[in-house]
Parts: sequence; C-alpha cells; structure tokens
Amino acid sequence: ITFSPFSSFDFCQDKEEKRPSENLGQVLFGERIASSPYKFTFKKQETCKKVCSRSYDPENSADKSKLAFLKKGMQLNYQHHWIIDNMPVTWCYDVEDGQKYCNPGFPIGCFVTPDGRVKDACVINSEFNKKNTFYLFNHVDITIMYHSGKDENWPGARLVMARLRPQSIMNSLVIVLFLSGMVAMIILRTLHKDIARYNQIDSSEDAQEEFGWKLVHGDVFRPPRKGMLLSVFLGQGTQIFIMTFITLFLACLGFLSPANRGALMTCAVVLWVLLGTPAGYVSARMYKTFRGEKWKTNVLLTALLCPGIVFADFFIMNLILWVKGSSAAIPFGTLVAILAMWFGISVPLTFIGAYFGFKEKPIEHPVRTNQIPRQIPEQSFFTKPLPGIIMGGILPFGCIFIQLFFILNSIW
Repeated sequence: ITFSPFSSFDFCQDKEEKRPSENLGQVLFGERIASSPYKFTFKKQETCKKVCSRSYDPENSADKSKLAFLKKGMQLNYQHHWIIDNMPVTWCYDVEDGQKYCNPGFPIGCFVTPDGRVKDACVINSEFNKKNTFYLFNHVDITIMYHSGKDENWPGARLVMARLRPQSIMNSLVIVLFLSGMVAMIILRTLHKDIARYNQIDSSEDAQEEFGWKLVHGDVFRPPRKGMLLSVFLGQGTQIFIMTFITLFLACLGFLSPANRGALMTCAVVLWVLLGTPAGYVSARMYKTFRGEKWKTNVLLTALLCPGIVFADFFIMNLILWVKGSSAAIPFGTLVAILAMWFGISVPLTFIGAYFGFKEKPIEHPVRTNQIPRQIPEQSFFTKPLPGIIMGGILPFGCIFIQLFFILNSIW
C-alpha cells in the first residue's frame, strides 16, 4: 500500500496550511496530518457550501499530468482519510438486505472500464455505468453527531456491536475438545505403560534398567550447543514480553485511548527502550548458567542482534517508500531519533542489566549433569524437527485463523 500526500491530487487545500505536530507513534505508522479547507461551526447547519473550484486545460502539460495522476488514483482505488477530533471520518452506504456498512475513509472516485465493467465504488450507484468514464467524488455530505452531556441518550455513540457467532463458538469448542482428548489419550497411555512396567519389576533383582525420567535426568540440564543464541533470545523475549504486558495493561485501563492517535505505538517503543535492563540481566544469567565464557559477545548480541535485524528490515522498507514517494516514509530526523534512543538509552541499560546478571550465581539445577552425554538413538520421521514443528504449529494456527476469519470478515 502506497500512501500519497493529500496535496499530490490537487484537491482543495487549506489556505492557512497548518500542520499539527505528530508524535512518534503517528510518524512510525505513516500518519501525516494536514488541516483541511472544510470549516465547521457547531449548531450551524450549512448546505451547498463551495470550498473551491478547479479547471483543467487538456492542452496544458501540467494540467494533463495532474489529471493523469488523479485517474491513476481512481484506478488504484485510493481513499480519502479524514479525522475530526482525532476520530476517523467514516463513509456509510447501504448494502444487501437493507443493512448499512461504514468504512473508515472513502474513495476519491471510481471508473468504468472500456468494456463496461464497473469497478470499486461505482457498484453502489447504478448511475455510474458509462463506459470508459471516470467519476470523481468531489461533492460530500458531512454529518457530525455529538452529545452535550453524559446523561443524554445517544444511540450512535456506540458504533461497534457485540454479536454472538455460533460458528466461531462451535469451532473453538471442537478444537478445545480435540486437543483435550489428545492430551488425555497421551497421558493415559503413558500411565498404563508405567504402571505395567512397575508391576513387572522384580524387587529381588539388583540391577534394573533405567527408564522414563531416570533415563534422561542426567542430560536434560546439559548446556545447549547454541547457548549464546538461546540466552540472547531469552533476554530479548523477556524485554518484549514485559513491554507487551505493560502496554496492554495501560490500554485496558483506558490510558491509551483511540482518540489519542499514535499513543499505543509511542508507549510500546518507549517501554521497549526503557526495558533493556531485564533483557541484559536474563541473558547474562542464563549464559552464565550455560557455562559460557564470551560474556562481552553475549552482552553485545543482546543489545544489538534482534533490534538490529528489525531496524535493518525497517530501514529497507523505508528506502522503498522513499523511492516510491510515499508519505508513509519515515523522515531522516525520526530515524536519527530512534537510533539515539537505541544506542543512548537501551544499549547502556542492557549493559547495566548484564553487569548484575553476571554478578549473580548460576541457576542451580535439581540434578547433576552426566559428564558423558548419552547417545540419542535414531529418531523416527515424526520426531524430527521439521515434522514436529508442522504438527505442533498447525493446531494453534487453526485456532488463530478461525478467529481472524470472522474478525476480518467483519472489517472487510
């Protein structure tokens, strides 16, 4: 999706050209807010008010270029996105069964192909049927609903309705029952085997073959081969988990209101920057438990690896947006500010957390690890990593997909 500035389409502009300042979250989300030429006075009804007029000369190259850009926007179904008091303006129209559908934003226009196919928003009006024609939506009816007090009954205040979907409940119930039955079968089978094996043990025998937990207890706490990466990912995961928990907690309390645009993203970024200490502590403590010796590498990777990968991906996408001339491209000053927060705050806090983590004693395991690793027998196909990942992930994916299916159907 390419975001183009409002001024690129030669629409009516505000003469004062005031641009409100965006916070960090708005800039990262690509929101570029400009004041509109539409002026309202509350409790004053106005009709047929002319904002401005435009005329184009087909012989003029500049006008021809503007018209071509406008036509391309209609072909790509570009949308206006307006806000009033930080709340999005919605476009409502009638659909099948007499219901009304509201969409945040409305198209700049629509067109009918040379072979008579009606595209995009032209389908909602039977008058838009002329072949090879572009229809510009340059007349708008704006209705603003408001209420003056908390005791006033305002039915339109709650736009989102909670609807019970039996299909979603049945799908979730079937998945829960299936997973519960699978776990119960595995547990019962294991218990039956263990009970049968215990019953067969002859107490008079001195030597007994170890099985179950006794068979692997000396190897489960052996340091992994990639202990460095595991400790780094554990530290970064701790940082992201705490950030997500605090952000959702503040959102549930109402501090991150949708009317405060960009507040959610700003809060998440600031919290991530300030939570470098837990990341460094967890990573250092786990790496020390794994008997690692390259503590400097561990600290640097904890502070730079995961954020560096995300920032590199983010920077490449931003370069593409710059090349495309999108308004969603992040300004250079914002990139410098993000780097300053990363290296000036997050990295030092990670070093501080790692310092305290390495000063702590390693985590003590409940059993002693064998000096000689136990030989792992040849595994069957289903116990290998790739099939295990597929079988372990397909059920959670199915649960999430079923829920998202109804959510996305409601949105689109």
